[in-house]
Amino acid sequence: MNDREAAMEAAGEGVGTELPSRVSLGEAFRYWLKLGFISFGGPAGQISMMHQELVEKRRWISEHRFLHALNYCMVLPGPEAIQLAIYIGWLMHGVIGGVIAGALFFLPSLFILVGLSWIYMAFGDVPAVAGVLYGIKPAVTAIVVFAAWRIGSKALKNGVLWGLAGAAFVAIFAFDVPFPIIVVGAAALGVIGGRVAPDKFKAGGGHGASDKSYGPALIDDHTPVPEHARFSWARVTTFAAAGLALWFAAMALLYGQGGLEGTLTKMGWFFSKAAFLTIGGAYAVLPYVYQGGVEQYGWLTGPQMIDGLALGETTPGPLIMVVTFVGFIGGWTKQVFGADAVALGGLAGALVATFFTFLPSFLFILIGGPAVEATRHEIRLAAPLSAITAAVVGVIINLAVFFAWHVLWPQASAAAPFAGTFQWFSALIGIAAFLALWRFKVDIMKVIGACAAAGLAWVLVLKPLFV
Repeated sequence: MNDREAAMEAAGEGVGTELPSRVSLGEAFRYWLKLGFISFGGPAGQISMMHQELVEKRRWISEHRFLHALNYCMVLPGPEAIQLAIYIGWLMHGVIGGVIAGALFFLPSLFILVGLSWIYMAFGDVPAVAGVLYGIKPAVTAIVVFAAWRIGSKALKNGVLWGLAGAAFVAIFAFDVPFPIIVVGAAALGVIGGRVAPDKFKAGGGHGASDKSYGPALIDDHTPVPEHARFSWARVTTFAAAGLALWFAAMALLYGQGGLEGTLTKMGWFFSKAAFLTIGGAYAVLPYVYQGGVEQYGWLTGPQMIDGLALGETTPGPLIMVVTFVGFIGGWTKQVFGADAVALGGLAGALVATFFTFLPSFLFILIGGPAVEATRHEIRLAAPLSAITAAVVGVIINLAVFFAWHVLWPQASAAAPFAGTFQWFSALIGIAAFLALWRFKVDIMKVIGACAAAGLAWVLVLKPLFV
């Protein structure tokens, strides 16, 4: 036992003293498969699960190396939790390890969401299903409001950042400015502000270094970089070329199916762009997916988008899996394979949306990972990232307003924004859900379950009493 371990043991901290046994690819496969089925709780919960299992319990990777990888994933577009899984899988077992870790992270959710999407389209008018969705919709609105509060409380540390958040909200709410323009504009202001007033654009949180130790790890602080993770321009070129080849091959298949104006071709291009706009998490890109899926292409309606987010919240995997629902509904409603094969069209749309959303996540790690391992320095993009995060808060608030509008006035339209009956019971569910999340720190899944039960009771039992 070394001096550090002895000191920690004396302090009463449990530290393993023996180096863990080498992990086979089969053992890693079983762990990543398990994670794919239990990864509820959003990115924070998923990252916490990986830390507890891989750093504290199994000691496959040290605290420092885990956080070093996470810092890189945090500045990338895309879901950081799945990218962290890809990074650790790649570091342990090379390309095949990274592909297995990433694929198993979202495949269970893909299959579950495809099944739920089919049930939604085939049986969505059944009273019991409608009741469950009636309760989940205001819960989703509360979750989005809570996400804005949680991100904003950490990120908006001064008046400048608050001003950016407000400007982003006005831009998308009042002037319908496309989300990519807001992101680019915020990043540009962050670059300028980082030079003119750097104190105003300091990162408002994040994942820094840590001196915690849980004992020797397979990939420890000073473990040499494995051969497959060493940087070389040949590897960069190879993976970039392979990624582009996969993208072009997939797009060629879609072009052959429907041409440039085909629904699946448009989905491939749209979700490729969306994959590069998920800076700030899934809630940040949802307005862009809404603008494209609902307003531009008409793949689904606004209320269906809310339902999709509700289903996404109730399944394991990253929340960005809501794109699977969007793709399924789009393929179904546009009848890409004809009116007699709407379910097959929905499946094709779901697969296209998922493939093009997650392909860049693998490439970011396989191309950029070796450079991160070579430098071992924290990547600093604090000013532009702080500005983007502030803008994202404003965009998420707009999303919450949009959801609340459709939930509380479901018959409303742009021409008659408050038409129809105000859904007071939905309002009560939404307020209760937000208080449960914010004040009492209740788990999201429990909140959704309780709201679903309340909606079911309302539709089947209580509502008839008020009619």
